[in-house]
Amino acid sequence: MQRRSRLLLVDDDRAFRLSTAELLRQDGYEVALAADGQEAAEAVRDAAFDLILLDLRMPGADGMSVIEALRRWGAGVPILMITGFGTIDSAVQALKLGADDFLTKPLDPEVLTSRIAELLDRRPTVQTVKEEALRGIVGRSPVMQSIFDAIRTVAQTETTVLVTGETGTGKELAARAIHDLSPRCDRPFVPVNCSSMTETLLETELFGHVRGAFTGAVRDKPGLLEVAQGGTVFLDEIGDTTLPLQQRLLRVLQEREVMRVGSVRPVSVDVRVIAATHRDLRAEIDAGRFRDDLFYRLNVFRIELPPLRLRDGDVPLLVEAALERLRSAHHQFANLSCSPLATRLLRAYDWPGNVRELFAVVESSAVRAAGSRIEAQHLPEELRSAVEQRGAGGPRYRPKTKPQDEREAIRAALEETNRARTRAAALLGMSRTTLWRKMKQYGLDEET
Repeated sequence: MQRRSRLLLVDDDRAFRLSTAELLRQDGYEVALAADGQEAAEAVRDAAFDLILLDLRMPGADGMSVIEALRRWGAGVPILMITGFGTIDSAVQALKLGADDFLTKPLDPEVLTSRIAELLDRRPTVQTVKEEALRGIVGRSPVMQSIFDAIRTVAQTETTVLVTGETGTGKELAARAIHDLSPRCDRPFVPVNCSSMTETLLETELFGHVRGAFTGAVRDKPGLLEVAQGGTVFLDEIGDTTLPLQQRLLRVLQEREVMRVGSVRPVSVDVRVIAATHRDLRAEIDAGRFRDDLFYRLNVFRIELPPLRLRDGDVPLLVEAALERLRSAHHQFANLSCSPLATRLLRAYDWPGNVRELFAVVESSAVRAAGSRIEAQHLPEELRSAVEQRGAGGPRYRPKTKPQDEREAIRAALEETNRARTRAAALLGMSRTTLWRKMKQYGLDEET
């Protein structure tokens, strides 16, 4: 049975407290009451709440003071400010201090309950992150769910996999997930970064060498392809390898054997190969930098990881995942949280470095926040400037020049808005007519 959400209603108006509490209980919430800031502070210290409804003007400690106290205690619970003295200045001040939203009396019951449901629904939790993750890859967006399905499907086979995507999208995590879900999971997973070594060093690391093959080769040494016997070799940034090395890798895929440097005797290997690259390998083939026969051997089953800008709805989940990693690893981050405004700014950013960049930004912001609550001012200045120049309320999805990217951006916007074309066009920063034309161009007008 699912636990009912617990709310704390703080208001000095007794009649309002009782009537609103009854309304919320009818909607299935557990509701505790407090008449002022002191009672609210005691309630929060004694029990955990999923959301706090807080009056702005109260005798003694007012709502603003309570917000400040809550954030000092490290409470990440959403706060919905309610007041009969609503002004724009008060709303802005409340949001800056850490409130999540702002309503004025008299309240429309439907607006109140829908706003509460929205705040509860959009707040990621550690459990939500776990439920929306696959072997460390976090995402609830439709495009990521299709990635999860592809990983589960190909993991049960011996098929060679090519993982593509921009830098920082999680290609190694995808490769590890395939290995962990495969029958080879109890055998080695050996990652090799092909861009981090010279051609000579990479050759000896992959294929090994025999004694006397070169100066310093005082004994036989097996390569990583042999070390991974029975398991999986992950060749990261395969697009950075040289043509001679590509020829040797092709032999591994075709003949299932390796030739150590300096040897004339092949060694049989039983390994699954998963390769990854951020490069366009077809363009590399056209430029003469990549072998087409190796490409066809690698591109048996392809998984293309989307950039973070095309799945920005996953940003709150990823932020929570980054926070939980820090909370688990460092005691000074035990009460770490992220304000709604900071989360909105993080979601509005384009993330050229994708998930890797996001995790680095969250960690650096946590340090600036002294392990407490990450506010907008703790985010890197260049990030805030980029969002301000773009306009945080501007187009969320900005289609790129590649047709597949533009199609995915349009699909994502349609899914987020439940195919409401006017809203989707606003997210995309295009007119409704342009959206309709592009939907027909990409065959999206026929989808339901």
